[in-house]
Amino acid sequence: MTQDHQEKSPPPGFVQSHTRGPFSTHNGPFFHKVEGDQFWHGIYIAERHCNSRGRLHGGMMTTFADGLMATAVARANKITAVTISLNCDICSAADIGDWLEGTARQIGLNDGIAYVEAEAWVGGKTIFTASGVFRLLEGKAARKN
Repeated sequence: MTQDHQEKSPPPGFVQSHTRGPFSTHNGPFFHKVEGDQFWHGIYIAERHCNSRGRLHGGMMTTFADGLMATAVARANKITAVTISLNCDICSAADIGDWLEGTARQIGLNDGIAYVEAEAWVGGKTIFTASGVFRLLEGKAARKN
């Protein structure tokens, strides 16, 4: 049996996120760190995030990628957005107990459509890269994180 991720403190600078929706809250706890214009999200990989081989499930990678990219769009535009499309390229495996950390950045905006790139890693090893397209929602203020 592995140590429960909730017993571990996040790396320096990370604090627990409390503004996520019910789906993300159920899959957390998630953590975040902000320094100037940059941000990072992090999570300790738990058994519930894994496939039958104890490795981080692709669906959880995609969930993490979606959160990273939505945060990048919200921070860049100060408005909420919804996912139109998301592509996640799995580069490596991650295991129960690993600290998964990632960031994203908006790379373009055209007529209310934002284009975003993300990556996540464990230590120095890239676990996945992702790209996405998001539609800005007029009149919907973004949450910070």
